[in-house]
Amino acid sequence: MSRATPQSLTPFSYVILALVGRGGAGPHDIVRMMREGAIFWTTSESHYYAEPKRLAKLGYLQARKEPGRTRPRTHYELTDTGRRALSQWLALPAAMPRVQHEGIVKLLAADFSDDATIQASLAGLRSEIEHAYQNLQEMERRAPSVPHRARYLRLINDYGRRSLDAQREWLDAVQRELDRPSPTATRQPSH
Repeated sequence: MSRATPQSLTPFSYVILALVGRGGAGPHDIVRMMREGAIFWTTSESHYYAEPKRLAKLGYLQARKEPGRTRPRTHYELTDTGRRALSQWLALPAAMPRVQHEGIVKLLAADFSDDATIQASLAGLRSEIEHAYQNLQEMERRAPSVPHRARYLRLINDYGRRSLDAQREWLDAVQRELDRPSPTATRQPSH
C-alpha cells in the first residue's frame, strides 16, 4: 500500500469518499449516484471508476469482491485513514462552487451570431433541466433509505431544487430579452 499525503487528495477524492460513506459502495453505485447528482458535481464517468481504485491504492478505501449476478463485483469501504481524511476535510472552509455554464459562454459570444440561433442553442438546456428535476425527484425518493444522511440529503436536494429553479427562471428571462428587438446595431454573423 502506498503512503498517502494530504496532497494526494483532490476535491473529487472527497466526493468519492463521501459517496462511499458509511455503508460502502460499488463502482456501479457510485456511477448511479453521480448520474443522479450531476447538478452538484460533474466529471467524466471514467473518473468515477478510476478514483476509487486510486484511493484504495493510497489506503483511503478498502476493496473487496462480492458475488454479482454474472461475476464478482468490487465493493469499496472507507478505511480508518479514509474516515480520518474525510473528517479532517469536513472541518475546512468550503470553497465557492465552480460553475461551468456553457449557456453563459454562448451569451458571451452571442455577438458572433443572431438571437434566434442563440435561443435555439439554449433550448436543449431546458430539457436537460427537466431531466435534472427527474433525477432530483429520484434522489428525494431514496433519501429516507439512508437514515443517517436523510437530514443532510434533504438540505442537498433543497439546494438542487433551488438551483434548477434559478436556472429555469434565468432561461425564461434570457428568452424574454432575446425575443425583444436588440437595442444595438444589426450584427453580422462571423463565418
